[in-house]
Amino acid sequence: MRHRQEYAEPETRFFDEQSASEPTEQPRPRRRRWRKVALITLLVVALLGGGGLIAGGLYFRSINSDIERVDAFDDVPEASRPEVVAKGAMNIMILGSDSRDPENSSGSRSDTIIVAHLPKDRSSAQLISIPRDTWVHVPKSKDGQHGGRDAKINAAYAWGGVPLMVQAVEKFTGVRVDHVAMVDFAGFKEIVDALGGVEIDVEKGFTTRYSLNGTRTFPQGRQTMDGAAALDYARERHAFPDGDFARIRHQQQVIKAILDKAASGGVLANPGKLNSFMKATANAVAVDKSMSILDLAMELRHLRSGNLGFYTCPVKGTGRVGSESVVFADTGRAKRLFDAVRRDAVPEIQAAGK
Repeated sequence: MRHRQEYAEPETRFFDEQSASEPTEQPRPRRRRWRKVALITLLVVALLGGGGLIAGGLYFRSINSDIERVDAFDDVPEASRPEVVAKGAMNIMILGSDSRDPENSSGSRSDTIIVAHLPKDRSSAQLISIPRDTWVHVPKSKDGQHGGRDAKINAAYAWGGVPLMVQAVEKFTGVRVDHVAMVDFAGFKEIVDALGGVEIDVEKGFTTRYSLNGTRTFPQGRQTMDGAAALDYARERHAFPDGDFARIRHQQQVIKAILDKAASGGVLANPGKLNSFMKATANAVAVDKSMSILDLAMELRHLRSGNLGFYTCPVKGTGRVGSESVVFADTGRAKRLFDAVRRDAVPEIQAAGK
């Protein structure tokens, strides 16, 4: 079922503090379907393996043809974009939103920004999260009414949609974005339930007050989570002193757990489970016009969660700019990390991302 997508305002709270200077104007809502878990589909379809993927080629081609397409690059000036340094490598910008977050009573969104780097040999993938409140220079929007100044990086989406977000991420990282995928992390529930639950190792027990069911307590240790529990686990930030950074770690944990479960023989060998999983994810993807899920799946068919590296953009800490609570990037370390991404230097990415 299609519904209206609104350009989301940047999340205005960081460690429960209200930012008074976030943008309040929104472009006119446009009809576009917000899909759920692009990253999961991109990687898990690849886990089906070459033989099974080829045998089901027509099925996957039909999925690819039904995927929502977004105008990610139409309004991005080519002259301002970074040059391609490592031909054959691929960088995918993943934008996340949680449309059913109980905290979103005002209509704002809890944004997630990930740069996923696929090296030329496709032997691994590096996923680098950029905190949504990172203070960066946001280029001017197409209408000229916003941007052209420093702001939180997720302000770019509110001011100019996906194209301005592409420009802001490219400006900050120096990495050319090849493709864009849209994610709604609320879709974790359906994905996890289709898999029959996932295994998560909770490092430290906590209670969330923002569950759809009121409250939920997570004891320390390894446990099986259903979709509702995994969603609560992935969205909680108030229970931790490092707030959004804890949420980033938990989102990465859930992504890895989903990939582990989807790659297990119990799912791939069971037609019913596999079909349920594919139904839960096939309608969940929104990507740019040129991305082919089928081609990417073929390229990544040998990839497993053990080949994935999860990192967070280096930061100096949090602080205030005027009335806004922001995250300050460690520009020196971030430059080294993203320069390694540009050059497809995987060992350097791994070293700089620690």
